[in-house]
Amino acid sequence: MNDFILSCCSTADLTEEHFNSRNISYICFHYELNGKEYEDDLGKSVPFDQFYLALQNGASAKTSQVNADEFEHYFESFLKEGKDILHVTLSSGISGVINSAIIAKETLEERYPERKIYIVDSLGASSGYGLFMNRLADLRDNGYTLEQLYDWAMQHRLNLHHWFFSTDLTFYIKGGRISKTSGTIGGLLGICPLLNMNDEGKLIPRQKIRTKKKVIRAIVDKMEEFADNGLEYNGKCYISQSACMDNARAVADLVEARFPNLNGKVEIHSIGTAIGSHTGPGTVALFFWGSTRTH
Repeated sequence: MNDFILSCCSTADLTEEHFNSRNISYICFHYELNGKEYEDDLGKSVPFDQFYLALQNGASAKTSQVNADEFEHYFESFLKEGKDILHVTLSSGISGVINSAIIAKETLEERYPERKIYIVDSLGASSGYGLFMNRLADLRDNGYTLEQLYDWAMQHRLNLHHWFFSTDLTFYIKGGRISKTSGTIGGLLGICPLLNMNDEGKLIPRQKIRTKKKVIRAIVDKMEEFADNGLEYNGKCYISQSACMDNARAVADLVEARFPNLNGKVEIHSIGTAIGSHTGPGTVALFFWGSTRTH
């Protein structure tokens, strides 16, 4: 039995069943849909299909991160049980949630000086962050101590690659990641931007690719370029998608055809309501282990 808790935020975008099966605890972000507040609770309050349909129909959505008081209450429930904690946060490149976690940690360390709380910035998001958590669970189950797991996480977080594309630029324009002019022209020309997360955990546009067919091929080309051992890659591969399962399935099929040594089939998850409030529908993200990410 482990004497510590492995924990993350709901924005790791795995299912509740997945988190439970791997013994990973999580705390929920929040979002508003047309002014009504919800927890980012893995699609339980508002199923993902309903959420993305609402966005397609013009609903407004905004998010709020976990605050320090929420973290304090959440962490303390484990500390009272005599458990130490390793909590991994959503990337600081897209959220300030790590600051809330650190405030709670510092407060609780005064109250529970005999306990340990480690906070790791994942520098990742969505099911890439989830794939990182899955590897940490493997290492924990293989006997890593809390300190060993923390050290491994800090040393390897930039080996988890995140590549994204979108066939609907509406929410990328709203969020300022793509200019209105570029987005309008891109939409008319059928351009699908290809983005990734850099070494600071920020989402960076890398290429403008015309047509969905070409961007699907291009995102798998990036996996071939950066994955451990190239086409001999034998790790796990996750995809997350926002109301575009056909596109996600096309990427997964191409990955499975090109990388015959994958550890199991590609797992496809939904982009959750917190991250989906910013991406909107039409986004596909591909995650795999590879070389150290750079700027």
